[in-house]
Amino acid sequence: MASINILVVEDSPTMRQLIVFALKRLKDVSVTEASDGVDGLKKISSQKFDLLIVDINMPIMDGLKLVSLVRQDAKFKDVPIIIVTTEGAEEDKKRGLTLGADAYLTKPVQTNQLIATVKELLKIS
Repeated sequence: MASINILVVEDSPTMRQLIVFALKRLKDVSVTEASDGVDGLKKISSQKFDLLIVDINMPIMDGLKLVSLVRQDAKFKDVPIIIVTTEGAEEDKKRGLTLGADAYLTKPVQTNQLIATVKELLKIS
């Protein structure tokens, strides 16, 4: 049974697949996928996650809105959040981190960078 649960919220199936594939390299990790912020929120409310990986540009509810909603809920205030996005501008990065994200990676995301960030945030070796 996987001991680490990660939720990947990303509307692009290709990008989601890439992230999930990268995460599979970690031991004892189970990955749940969500196709947008609303889907992500639904999954967060029904199960426990140790880490969230969230895209910013998504239909229905974007990643920033999702991050701010998650951070407003006391149950999730300590869950690390990594934003993975095409938005590379400094102000976007600042906004994401201000809303409560723990890390901000720009696409195309480097697998090694993603794995390193996940390990760092979850304190796994």
